[in-house]
Amino acid sequence: MSEKRKVDANSKNEQLEQFRVDDQGKPMTTNQGLKVAEDEFSLKAGERGPTLMEDFHFREKMTHFDHERIPERIVHARGFAAHGEFELYESMKEYTKAGFLQDPSVKTPVFVRFSTVAGSRGSAETVRDARGFATKFYTEEGNYDLVGNNIPVFFIQDAIKFPDLVHALKPEPHNEMPQAASAHDTFWDFIANNQESAHMVMWAMSDRSIPRSFRMMEGFGVHTFRFVNEEGQAHFVKFHWKPVLGIHSLVWDEAQKISGKDPDFHRGDLWDSIENGDFPEYELGVQLIKEADEFNFDFDVLDPTKLWPEEDVPVKIIGKMTLNRNVDNVFAETEQVAFHPGHVVPGIDFTNDPLLQGRLFSYTDTQLIRLGGPNFHELPINRPVCPFHNNQRDGYGRQTINRGQVSYHKNSLAANTPAPVSEEEGGFVHYQEKVEGRKVRSRSESFKDHFSQATMFWNSMSEPEKNHIIEAFSFELGKVESKSVQQQVVDMFANVNLDLAKAFADAIGATPPQKGGSEVTKSSPALSQENTTKKPDTRKVGVIIGHNFNGPDVKSVLDSLKAEGIQPELISNKLGKVKGSDHIELEIDHTFLTGESVLFDAIYAVGGSDVDKKFEKDAKYFMNEAFSHFKPIGATHEGKKLVEEDMKNSPGVVVEDHTDSFTKKFIEAISAHRHWDRKVI
Repeated sequence: MSEKRKVDANSKNEQLEQFRVDDQGKPMTTNQGLKVAEDEFSLKAGERGPTLMEDFHFREKMTHFDHERIPERIVHARGFAAHGEFELYESMKEYTKAGFLQDPSVKTPVFVRFSTVAGSRGSAETVRDARGFATKFYTEEGNYDLVGNNIPVFFIQDAIKFPDLVHALKPEPHNEMPQAASAHDTFWDFIANNQESAHMVMWAMSDRSIPRSFRMMEGFGVHTFRFVNEEGQAHFVKFHWKPVLGIHSLVWDEAQKISGKDPDFHRGDLWDSIENGDFPEYELGVQLIKEADEFNFDFDVLDPTKLWPEEDVPVKIIGKMTLNRNVDNVFAETEQVAFHPGHVVPGIDFTNDPLLQGRLFSYTDTQLIRLGGPNFHELPINRPVCPFHNNQRDGYGRQTINRGQVSYHKNSLAANTPAPVSEEEGGFVHYQEKVEGRKVRSRSESFKDHFSQATMFWNSMSEPEKNHIIEAFSFELGKVESKSVQQQVVDMFANVNLDLAKAFADAIGATPPQKGGSEVTKSSPALSQENTTKKPDTRKVGVIIGHNFNGPDVKSVLDSLKAEGIQPELISNKLGKVKGSDHIELEIDHTFLTGESVLFDAIYAVGGSDVDKKFEKDAKYFMNEAFSHFKPIGATHEGKKLVEEDMKNSPGVVVEDHTDSFTKKFIEAISAHRHWDRKVI
């Protein structure tokens, strides 16, 4: 480097030095330099009361967080969406006056966006992460947004901690790694030091965080809301989306490989299913608790780290959503859609859940920077189907051309219009809940049990699911460099289950805990995917086929699979047509290079009498990998040669030539999704 370059570099470094700050060991302050006395709790009217607008520290912290990145979402950046409709099974008039929940003959248009939380817009889709499940109902009373996740609880109890959670989860700032992953030091340091996260972490380490597809994952509103009927009577309510195809997941090795082979796997699956007419369906369920029963449970109904066990509070199925149209333009629709839990209609109201209270501020604040100003509601995807009139004017992105001279209320020049309307005329009136208490930054004692439901979740899992959770902890913490953080997490989860903590402590070389455990014996069968719906519909089967296959038998099997809604796709060493007996020809969909076993739900080996050694080698790799991922495997005729001896007679492996018998057994194997009792070496 020349002397002049050295001087310039030093000069620039000196120029930057005044902006460098070391926060370690310093007292916390606001951006104005005011020392902060409390950073764990937002300011509320009483310990279980609503968050106050007066809380300048919360607003500064959350506003700064909401505006950290442009233009993609800070969280949920990687997403895909579709249009559809919702139809009610029965009137909910007894519980709510919400118009779209009154008449089963009315179909309500919806727009649904699925997403991962942690990764950037360009990240892979099969990473271990929670998934967003956000639904916009375009009702005649205005837009209603049910903004949830595929996990019913969350990491934190108070929204003021959300920036801290996401900062810890995102790539570490000193090197911007890792992308779309929680297997690193700062995330697990946050978990160990914020133990309210225990329940959510159990879900995140389970199979729920690596779903097979958006079509096969549950959705939850997460928070406790209120239903309010025409008489003003209220019920606490939680929302559930139940996929008609059941809840199914990937295995971790498979998920990692798909991230490399097809980072668009989930969006491609959703797009293709709609294009094929296999419309994804979800039933809407609600859990209802009378206000008089608010304190009759061993958990606080307002705690977002707690679920309501379905065995204690049954889910009432009230309707079905069908996604039947893909977007025309991803940017205009999927990226510009703006969800907000505060977009409600009469009959749906809020509670004092402190995480929900903060989201009611944060979502609008986020849209202001992400979509360029206050008129994001005028973008086509966000516009309600009903008219809207008010005195808001101008601003970035304004599309409405308002006529007349009046833009204020009250007025005489426009006969005092637009004017508020009464509750009887459909005006939204907040539920009149009595609120009184000291202004405090604290948390209710009823929020301080962090481990009992985490233990209940563990108790509810099948043995394969428990093994997957142990493997997930072992992988994630195996990536953590800090021995201290590893040990803290081991000690923390000893409070959930001692055997769990000992198992992953052994895997990562930490000191196994000698005490801990939980006296909780309760379980909830509804939490285990072992008890989910199991159907063959829309499953993708990779058919390995070569020249001179048995034409009539294979065609019969393929036709039978299609009749059950299964999608066979043909794989060979070359694209083009493959010829079988009786002049039957089939078109190849993938080669061994462009198709991978991880992209299919099952493998059917047909083979052929005219295949070479390279074909056999590639085919056996497909079969072995699918076998190791516990997937169904079928083989007939020459395809039987591709099945290794140690695979035969294993659960989920069907090897025989009798067409009708083979087809029936193979479809049953596909319906099971995975065969966990298989011995995989």
